[in-house]
Amino acid sequence: MDTKYLEIIKAPVITEKSGNLAQGNQYVFKVDSRANKTEIKQAIEKIFNVKVEAIRTINVKPKKRRVGRYTGLTNRTKKAIVTLAEGQQIELN
Repeated sequence: MDTKYLEIIKAPVITEKSGNLAQGNQYVFKVDSRANKTEIKQAIEKIFNVKVEAIRTINVKPKKRRVGRYTGLTNRTKKAIVTLAEGQQIELN
């Protein structure tokens, strides 16, 4: 497996909402903000050995956060919602 694929897919998003999406054969991943849908699809197919039907991407804007008297912004991220072909599954344990 090529290391460039591991640089594109950062981590799975494990939340209650993403768990509900997994029931419908959709999985959510944090991805590199410069990656496009084609690169994300290739990376998912190579890393998890599954067939991807569709990719939806979301650019998550930074949020204001405050720690004591200091204010700042969270990091900007990109998420990808991956829809797999019928019968395909990813184990995220």
